[in-house]
Amino acid sequence: MKNLRIAFFGTPDFAVASLKKIVENGWNVVAVITAPDKPSGRGQQLSISDVKKYALEKNLPIYQPEKMKSADFIDLYRSLDTDLAVVVAFRMMPEVIWSAPKIGTINLHGSLLPNYRGAAPINWAIINGEKQTGVTTFFINHEIDKGDLLFQKTCKIEDSDDFGTLYSKLKEIGADLLNETLACIESGNYQSTKQEFKPKDKPAPKIDKEILEIKDFTSSESIHNLVRGLIPVYKPFFIHRGKKYIVKNGYYSLETVSEKSGEILTDNSTFLKIACNNGYYWVTEIQAEGKKPMDIKSFFNGNQI
Repeated sequence: MKNLRIAFFGTPDFAVASLKKIVENGWNVVAVITAPDKPSGRGQQLSISDVKKYALEKNLPIYQPEKMKSADFIDLYRSLDTDLAVVVAFRMMPEVIWSAPKIGTINLHGSLLPNYRGAAPINWAIINGEKQTGVTTFFINHEIDKGDLLFQKTCKIEDSDDFGTLYSKLKEIGADLLNETLACIESGNYQSTKQEFKPKDKPAPKIDKEILEIKDFTSSESIHNLVRGLIPVYKPFFIHRGKKYIVKNGYYSLETVSEKSGEILTDNSTFLKIACNNGYYWVTEIQAEGKKPMDIKSFFNGNQI
């Protein structure tokens, strides 16, 4: 068992990989703090976070505060006498919490900071057509994703990657980096550095409904990057003749286009493509509202656009 007394903050599957690696490597996790159970589904039965599921399997102490600033939780957290807190995919924390551990609180972020500060770094790296991204560990301070940097690892973004595949790669790379960071902190073999912010740094705001609609037809490649930066979690779509169609997959081609930008072209049998200024975006898998996703040929067996 390592000597550091660690509190782990996290909620989704992305955080489980890190917690699992920490536990398997013998770190002393004295508390797991995760989101409260919440009703879900038609039956509104209580569902628990992925982090809680893993913590229960390993008999780790679990805390689920409704409010991080509540006096009861603050007193409880201080009583844990932690050396270090680790945050992976968790909500904003008040200073009274992140400043409590003796060494501080570190965060694992899914980008190469200072680029892609914000809630959706993996999505935006793909949407913006990046060829490389990575993960960063840093000390939390009072500004979101602006604390002093510790360590980083890079990851190539393959042309075949979408949000789902890149998410899976980064959660494992991040888990490894976090463990290496803990080892360096315990041994004192680290030096944090202040982030240098530049106007060209790219943000990573939360994905909202506005970004989901395909309506900029300047570049077929940009549509392709938008779609793969959103699937399989989000549902990018286009509107045609008053109907909404969700794009589940596709590819782009760069070529001379004679049609009007944004025009939908199809033989209602084998293909559907969207005209752009510099080529076409070809839809290979589609979903009509209220229907199941289908490959384009199967879709046209019972539908027309």
